[in-house]
Amino acid sequence: MLKPLISGLAAALIAASAFAEDFKPAVVFDMGGKFDKSFNEGVWTGVKRFTDETGVEVMEFEVTNEAQREQAMRRMVQRGATVVLGVGFGQADAINAVAEANPDVQFAIIDVSWLDQPNLRQYAFKEHEGSYLVGVAAALKSETGKVGFVGGMDVPLIRKFACGYVQGVKETRDGAEVLQNMTGPTPAAWNDPNKGAELAQSQIDRGADVVYHAAGGTGVGVIRATADAGKLAIGVDSNQNGMAPGSVLTSMIKRVDVAAYDTLKDAMDGEFSSGINILGLAEDGVDWAVDENNEPLLTDDIKAAVDAAKAAIIAGDVVVHNYEDDSNCPF
Repeated sequence: MLKPLISGLAAALIAASAFAEDFKPAVVFDMGGKFDKSFNEGVWTGVKRFTDETGVEVMEFEVTNEAQREQAMRRMVQRGATVVLGVGFGQADAINAVAEANPDVQFAIIDVSWLDQPNLRQYAFKEHEGSYLVGVAAALKSETGKVGFVGGMDVPLIRKFACGYVQGVKETRDGAEVLQNMTGPTPAAWNDPNKGAELAQSQIDRGADVVYHAAGGTGVGVIRATADAGKLAIGVDSNQNGMAPGSVLTSMIKRVDVAAYDTLKDAMDGEFSSGINILGLAEDGVDWAVDENNEPLLTDDIKAAVDAAKAAIIAGDVVVHNYEDDSNCPF
């Protein structure tokens, strides 16, 4: 009886080994690079967790210009990739074309929800809900009644961040003012820390004492400028509280790390499914960050107000306007 059991186990191990050799994951990071301290780096955190847990290396490419997106994905497929993860809405056209041309390969993309390929998983987030929460915190922390927002590339997605933030601020504090700037109209807007610092400083000069950024690598400059001026920043996507401890009020966390990890793990385990996943507060897809780096900045009143707003949004008692629904921010 023991011999057949051993033979069966050996066969299972051989099959598993063969599958592992056949499984080749890949990720294509977008403009700003995987160490942008924000969106791309959040994805990289999920990829690293996957590799640390499974020992499976993930092929990577960091896009530095728009033309590389589709080229990189096709190259990954040529190298034998069995699942390809694209990072960011800017890769939508590229991944749509490559997925259509390679129906036997699995694809996933973060920040996209409008494509229609049977071998494509899509992740979108309710950034406006998380932005509302940090707007509540900013409104209560501000001493001047003026807060700021610095966006990266001027696209509807970033306007969605801004509008949720404005709603949170204005529904928390009567008469509060939100100063807003976008960095630019091209993907270069994601990786311009000097411009981020310049825009933040201009808002500080006009009275803002809390500045929220949704600008990728450009946001590093926002955080630096606010810290240098003795004001407060709000980070985005990854937990950026530790980038300037005591000078970052909080961060709006977007769980792109979980999206990346789940995609790779599901594909490895044979549980990959296509379709659209939209994640908000109720799904733990977005949140605000509290840790040892920012907790001294948060009063009990701020924590209670943000927790109450979170509960109200999840319950449906507060509806946060989604700019992408109508290209409008009514606040």
